Amino acid sequence: MVTLDAITFDLDDTLWDNQGVMLKTEEGHYRWLLESLAAWRAARQEAPLPLTYDEGVADYLQRRQQWASQVPERRGDFTWLRLRALEAQLETSGLPRSAALLWAAAAMNEFHRLRVQVTPHPEAAGLLSALAERYRLAAITNGNIHLKRQPLAAHFPVAIAAGELLAPKPDPKPFLTALERLNTVPQRAMHVGDSWNEDVLPAQQLGMHAAWVAECGDQTLPERVHRVAHVKELPELIEWLEKRA
Repeated sequence: MVTLDAITFDLDDTLWDNQGVMLKTEEGHYRWLLESLAAWRAARQEAPLPLTYDEGVADYLQRRQQWASQVPERRGDFTWLRLRALEAQLETSGLPRSAALLWAAAAMNEFHRLRVQVTPHPEAAGLLSALAERYRLAAITNGNIHLKRQPLAAHFPVAIAAGELLAPKPDPKPFLTALERLNTVPQRAMHVGDSWNEDVLPAQQLGMHAAWVAECGDQTLPERVHRVAHVKELPELIEWLEKRA
């Protein structure tokens, strides 16, 4: 019989659909930066910076990739990468370093404001509330959503930003850190996530049960791995596991 006392969750594309949010966030925070900078410089009677949206975004992405290559231990710390890329871009474009630092930080504040505007699946809050009556819950994410401001934050007394640990999933460190904070062991925990490589395999290899959120898939699953088409099916899976001899 399976006995669980803790459940860990991935966030993006597990508890909400993330693609539209990221598109809005990517475009929105950079347009905000360019427009706000233009107004600020106009008020100071200074010429606009030589940055256009399309060229600026392409350069911004390239600089993030360069930082990830140059500082590989930070490759999963997306906020750090974005800050460094924006600071360098703005300074190269003509801002004094002090102003580049301030405007990069302001742009990231706008990024985080937009990033938390996710819409959880309608069942998510009720599901987590019900599970919390029986299990200790944690969130483990590779994303750089603000963990205390995201709409389901109250359901997760433990929340791990893997990139800030310098150990993005599939590294076992964020899983082990969550289990330690939940005061449990892998054999008594389940991880729920949509990524086969970043969620399912590392959890299963540690000895955890894993619920793979995937609409389709007919391959033979490893031991302790189970597929659900949607997170709303999780209670039924858990009930089946705990009754199974």
